[in-house]
Formats: sequence, structure tokens, C-alpha cells
Amino acid sequence: MPKEARPRPKLEGVASAERVLTVLTAFQRGDDALELTELARRTDLVKSTIMRLCISLEKFGLIERLDDGRYRLGVEAARIGSVYQQSFALEERVVPVLERLAAESMETASFYIRRGNQRLCLFRADSPYPLRMNVRPGDMRPMDRSAIAQVLATFGDRVDPAAAPTLPLYTSGITDPHVASLAMPIFGAGRRLIGALALSGPSSRLSTERAGLLAPRLRDAAERLSVELGAQM
Repeated sequence: MPKEARPRPKLEGVASAERVLTVLTAFQRGDDALELTELARRTDLVKSTIMRLCISLEKFGLIERLDDGRYRLGVEAARIGSVYQQSFALEERVVPVLERLAAESMETASFYIRRGNQRLCLFRADSPYPLRMNVRPGDMRPMDRSAIAQVLATFGDRVDPAAAPTLPLYTSGITDPHVASLAMPIFGAGRRLIGALALSGPSSRLSTERAGLLAPRLRDAAERLSVELGAQM
């Protein structure tokens, strides 16, 4: 019995994706912004094609078009690159700490870094409770007055230890009216801020009293993690 002929895969989508990647990878270390002519030279694509591709890339923040018509990589490209670079260096140190904190506290443990006027959840270990935070690694949150954002804003400026606020910082109902957080800074060599280590959960469960009980555990985990990452405490 003859075999049925399988339909050939459509290559239009693959070709389009390859052209998009060709434009993105045309940018090299040291480039600021590139003229359309230079992009055409580097990619061997016609200018009209590049312009169409860049419109799509702009929608996702991967490319920005300047007023003079030149193109440069956008903030989303920087975010992806920073996630890639930092995740390899930090994951093996941070994730075990998060998993241990989540198991001991029964709350969600997370690690955030700052990206401009937002904060990025880099790693997370879920609370065993079904009622918990829904932020996932890679999600961006505002730099508001929440404990996590305050830690990133305050210690990112290399605050004088004598003027540092009492740690861990605790807030409730800031980003979300039903969520509370407890946060500590994580430092590296030279007391450079790396990120924020946090416990988060429903404010009905992670109350002020409960946060007070968990504070020593979070403080100890943060200080030990900072030492592992090169800080002198």
C-alpha cells in the first residue's frame, strides 16, 4: 500500500523569523545606532524589508528608531541580555536559598533585580499553599513603595550603612492590596547591590506579626548569600 505523501512544511514563517534575527544580530559590540544603509549592507536585505521588520521589532521593544532615522537596540534586548548573563552566575547560588526559605516559611521566596523604573523577578520558589503570588520569573513590576522596590532603590545608591533603614523592610498592600512582602538587599564584592531577596504572600497570612517572626530567618539567609557572592559583612 503506497504511503500517503506528507504535506511539505511551510517555510514562510521560518524565513521571516530568520530575517528578523538577521537584523537583530547585525548589531555588534560598540555600536550605538545604525543607519538603514549600514543595516542593509550587514544583512544583505533590501531597505524596505528592513523597515518592515523593524516596525515589528519596535512593537516588542527590541529595536528603537531615533528621530534622525537611525536604529538601535531597544530596552527589551538589554533586559533579555541581562537575564541571560546574570542567571548563569546567580542561579546556582540563589535558587537553593529560595527553595529553603519557601519550605521553612511556607511563603513564596523570590529574587529581584532592578531594570530602570521597573523591577524584574529573576528567580522564584513557590509557597506550598494554593493561595500565593502569581508573579513568575521574567515578570516586570513597578518600582513603587513596596518593600522589594524600596530595597532596590535605597541600596542601589550605595547608601551609608549608618543611614540604612531597619531591615528587613516590610510592606503590605502596595503593588497589590492583598499582598505583603518582606525584603532584604543582597550584596556582592565592594558592597555593590546585586538584588533583593524577598518573602511574599497574602497580607492576611503574612501579617506584621508573622513578618516579625520570619524576619530573622530572611536576614540570616540574605547575609549568608551576600557572603557567598563576595560581600564582606
